[in-house]
Amino acid sequence: MRRTTAARPGALPAGPGPAEAAPAAVAEPEEDVSSGGALRTEFPFELPRGYVDENGTVHRHGTMRLATARDELVPLRDVRVQENPAYLSVVLLGRVITRLGTLPMVHDGVVENMFASDLAFLQDFYRQVNAEGHTRAGVTCPHCEQPFEVELGGSRLGES
Repeated sequence: MRRTTAARPGALPAGPGPAEAAPAAVAEPEEDVSSGGALRTEFPFELPRGYVDENGTVHRHGTMRLATARDELVPLRDVRVQENPAYLSVVLLGRVITRLGTLPMVHDGVVENMFASDLAFLQDFYRQVNAEGHTRAGVTCPHCEQPFEVELGGSRLGES
């Protein structure tokens, strides 16, 4: 049986300061492991603006993997996170983004230099990927009885 849930409470705190509303990142649903399908652990994304490296190259396409319990626990010991809890999302995203453009490695230093709109996008994408692959629900219009999907997750930072 497939369950659709909103973002996990406390999974990824909102980043500091205001950010533009990011376009919804739609992660494809994972296969149902109980029916013999393989669990999908990596999800491609495209940043709204893109990370600009020291050479001026813009990197927009990347991959994020599912987070583990360790990914969410280790950053809590980081001094930067202890001094500023909003830094948790930066450290966490630096752990789960496996590829970004042609960068040889993605780490928290890359994430902290992203535009606010890209950070907001990645925070939302993280929530969607780690909440069973998506936060959509199938519904039926009460007037015309046509089926369609609605996004249960918020479209702005901090909504759910």
